[in-house]
Amino acid sequence: MSLCELTPEVDTHTHTVISGHAWSTLTENCLAAKARGMKGLCLTEHGPAIEGGAPEYIPHSQRMLPDEIDGIRVYRGIEANVLDHQNHLDIPEHYLKFCEFAIASIHTHMFPERADRDANTATYLAMLQNPYIDMLGHPDDPSVPCDFEAIVEEAGKCGKLLEFNNNSTTAHRPGSLPSLKEYILCCRRHGQRVCVSSDAHFHTMIGNVKPILTLMDELDFPQELIVNLTQERFEAYLAERKQRISACAE
Repeated sequence: MSLCELTPEVDTHTHTVISGHAWSTLTENCLAAKARGMKGLCLTEHGPAIEGGAPEYIPHSQRMLPDEIDGIRVYRGIEANVLDHQNHLDIPEHYLKFCEFAIASIHTHMFPERADRDANTATYLAMLQNPYIDMLGHPDDPSVPCDFEAIVEEAGKCGKLLEFNNNSTTAHRPGSLPSLKEYILCCRRHGQRVCVSSDAHFHTMIGNVKPILTLMDELDFPQELIVNLTQERFEAYLAERKQRISACAE
């Protein structure tokens, strides 16, 4: 079966009204995931540095949520904002420790130094070296240039994931297609594990990643490298994550 006919069982990048600029509730997102036949989603609200974002303690607050809603596993996570080239995040480590899955992202409107390719690359490498960060969010964004070879090699060394973000195929991130293709091909060359994410800001977007999967099909990207294609594969990564964090704590 071709990739474009599949839906990932776990969507690893989703937002709710708590992010301040998304439109659906967690329950609505879970119902949408259930309707698509999915098994889970990562709740990855924006941190406080983005306008209207959740407070820095949101990973702690998420502990009050149930593990499942209508049969959909809710993985408690965060999309932390990278604040500068000194590698500061808007979620402190003592709150990152509560996350089951954490994304670090540079958002262009709040990162004026983004034109410096070398500095962007160095910051992405530092994020990958943070034991609590699992994945870089949309690093293909051409308005934040970086060295794909360097970040893919580092992700492999650190056992981390990289994101293929469906919004990079839409008008939300204009001009991304050439950069996105280069990034996908770089990950393919290195056998880099990835997640295919919706970056949903409305419940109809949950698991709706056909455009990016179609592009990956065209570029002959191996299905076995897509960690969130099955829940079993994603849970296996989370087991690795626990071991990694335990080793760092020793």
